[in-house]
Amino acid sequence: MRLCNNAVLVVLLAGAVLTLPAQQSSSPASGVSAVSSADPSQTPRTPLTPQAPSLTVDRDPVRSPDNEPPATAAGPLRKEGEGYVLHTDVEEVVLNATVLEGNRLVPDLKKDNFQVLEDGVPQTLISFQHTDLPVSIAMVVDNSGSMSRKRPSVNKSALDLIQASNPQDEAFVVNFSDEAFIDQEFTSDVNKLRDGLSHIESRGGTALYDAVVASADKLVADAKRPKQVLILITDGEDNASTLNLEQTIRRVQQLSGPVIYSIGLLFGDEMTRGEVRHARRALEMLSTETGGIAFFPKSIEQIDQISAEVARDIRNQYTLGYHSTKPTTEPGFRRVLVTAEAKGMGKLNVRTRTGYFPVVRVPKQPAKPESK
Repeated sequence: MRLCNNAVLVVLLAGAVLTLPAQQSSSPASGVSAVSSADPSQTPRTPLTPQAPSLTVDRDPVRSPDNEPPATAAGPLRKEGEGYVLHTDVEEVVLNATVLEGNRLVPDLKKDNFQVLEDGVPQTLISFQHTDLPVSIAMVVDNSGSMSRKRPSVNKSALDLIQASNPQDEAFVVNFSDEAFIDQEFTSDVNKLRDGLSHIESRGGTALYDAVVASADKLVADAKRPKQVLILITDGEDNASTLNLEQTIRRVQQLSGPVIYSIGLLFGDEMTRGEVRHARRALEMLSTETGGIAFFPKSIEQIDQISAEVARDIRNQYTLGYHSTKPTTEPGFRRVLVTAEAKGMGKLNVRTRTGYFPVVRVPKQPAKPESK
């Protein structure tokens, strides 16, 4: 089944129904059909939309992706009683923010410690949370030929990260080379995620940007949790995507998409200095613009430590919400700056996404009276 990427300009998530095997459906917005087959080896894998990145669900006979029904509502997740309840506010801008004093996470700030500026104008926070909220995670892992020797360590660290997370988290696995394949649908079952990560067919090029956009689109369409994270693991620079770096960042921002954590395995002698420099810049920009962070271990042994750090970062974020002082009818990118101060603390560094594209609302014209 191909899940084609549509740039959905939404600030919060909307549920979507997954297409079942051997069933054909079409999207009225894109006019694109999605077809699945129980035996992918018998079905030609021709791109349905050559200009748009897509994900291919690889239904291996041994593994069966989950078909859990998606959520029907989306919005800030708030603890009520013994569980979590989704509340929808389509005009609320939601920011996930990490606060550091030096290299130390700061876990005990209050709403009044934060200031939010949108295009230089102060905003009033209407919601504030600092709890271990469940997260929807996209594990997006490079499956190109150069990764073959690194994958066992990468897979172990990825599973360690999942196991260090909230038991209500959900994740899906995307392996990519010159195409991106969903090797495990959304699940909270670590064994299923292990199976998805173990589906290694190292080959082809590195369509990193297309894999990121398609995975972000799937998070927006199908995730049950309003907090979204994309963990990208690669050892090279993009050489096979239809999109470039700037287009990729813009698409993720248009989706109000996930926080991206990048792990660049750029050590070794497989790349020139120029290639390493370009790959590093791309991963840093993808992460910085979305509120995440890029890591560059010097050896395969450091991946475990980095995975633990990513898990701690995800678990200790603040969730801030506000209504923009700008009208929803005004289009264009809105730059966001979040700062924090606290008595008795030094300079605090707040990491969050750099901005967003609003859902532009066109005022309805009053109906004209019918002429007699």
